Amino acid sequence: MNRAFNRKKDKSWMHTPEALAKHYIPYNAKFLGNTEVEAPKGTEVVKDAVRKLKFQRHIKKSEGQKIPKVELQISIYGVKILDPKTKDVEHNCQLHRISFCADDKTDKRIFTFICKDSESNKHLCYVFDSEKCAEEITLTIGQAFDLAYKKFLESGGKDVETRKQIGGLQKRIQELETENAELKKQLQDLEEQLMIAHVPPVGSISTKPQSTDIFDMVPFSPVTPLVPVPASNGCPPPPPTTLPPDISKDLFGAEPFDPFTCGAADFPPDIQSKLDEMQEGFKMGLTLEGTVFSLDPLDGRC
Repeated sequence: MNRAFNRKKDKSWMHTPEALAKHYIPYNAKFLGNTEVEAPKGTEVVKDAVRKLKFQRHIKKSEGQKIPKVELQISIYGVKILDPKTKDVEHNCQLHRISFCADDKTDKRIFTFICKDSESNKHLCYVFDSEKCAEEITLTIGQAFDLAYKKFLESGGKDVETRKQIGGLQKRIQELETENAELKKQLQDLEEQLMIAHVPPVGSISTKPQSTDIFDMVPFSPVTPLVPVPASNGCPPPPPTTLPPDISKDLFGAEPFDPFTCGAADFPPDIQSKLDEMQEGFKMGLTLEGTVFSLDPLDGRC
């Protein structure tokens, strides 16, 4: 995983894995809002976003509006932003979509993270004002990301690339089966044309009985189509030796391989697409950083 826990590398995680895996860590904060940014990472990217949202909040404050309070619930399943009274979920940011998280080194209250929106796929920067625990919240998000990535690998995420290759092979087999069916049809058409070409005209059929050999058998003719003849003892002829192709078999006579049903650890296509998305997010990694967002702290502390 391409993580950049540079400033925090000498710090140990603050919570037990069980607390983040089976429960969640709650924090109270004020939500300055979110705004679209052009890149998934970068100190300057979040600096611009913080300045923009601070300015908007100053305007709203002058109009008598207060910064809304929210509750953050951090776990391996993501960062939930809830209304502290009703517990309604306002935003649910999955960890594999969070690519950058930072807190202000000078103002211990401000922290932010960039998350890729699940519907628009735009990168949104979320900005919060906490009670001097910005660094702790940043570290908690980093720990949750680390645990979520490990859990992803344990649950089969490491096999995503292999599954992609198997899916490609399955597609190729289906293409070969289609091509094989088309070739069989062309061959059948050619055989029918040859049989029609060797049938004599209607008026040229001779009524002369066919000659027989010394064993009283009709001589074999290579141009005479082979058709089943009832046996002399009255038994029906044996079934044709060429059976119709079994559509459940591939061109090698084997059952077509389905990578989505070949084992308990495999997933249907809709889950597979989510796994691919998670793998891409975790590969990008989460960068934790301490920076100075602006020289002026949030005025008035709202």
